[in-house]
Amino acid sequence: MKGVIFNLLEDAVSAEHGAEAWADLLDLAALDGSYSSLGSYPDAELLAIVDHASIMLAAPPAQILRWFGQRAIPLLAERFPPLFGHHKSARSFILSVNDMIHPEVRKLYAGAACPRFHFHDTDDGRLAMAYQSRRQLCHLAHGFIDGAAAHYGEAITVDHLACTHHGDPVCRLALGWHG
Repeated sequence: MKGVIFNLLEDAVSAEHGAEAWADLLDLAALDGSYSSLGSYPDAELLAIVDHASIMLAAPPAQILRWFGQRAIPLLAERFPPLFGHHKSARSFILSVNDMIHPEVRKLYAGAACPRFHFHDTDDGRLAMAYQSRRQLCHLAHGFIDGAAAHYGEAITVDHLACTHHGDPVCRLALGWHG
């Protein structure tokens, strides 16, 4: 996991719960918390922080990951405006992840193991999205989608139709825009 993810999580936690909350999470997870944005760190460290946040907030880890994804998008837009500036809608932004955003991520952060997304339009007008990643962070992806919708001032519904956490081979989401 690239350090920038930890930096974003620290900023999100500190902004909403204070710097002490971040320090408490690191203490509980027995981590030193020195994350360079360009460094690579074990996935288990992020999961330990999420697990302890889950306990502290009495919320499931999936909810913590989704919250983080929502809060990370404004931070990413602030740090990397070119990734967002070419888009007029969340749909355009989301559809660019494989071909525009992740290649840029790999340029900035060598060795980044980005997830892969597959998209197609459904008969009911929604955007179907398949999420594939060894990390199984589909709830974080869901949060990123929510955050992108908020960034572009859109209302979106995300239905999680299949999930690797429930034994499915891939996570499948359906995204619907309204209002």
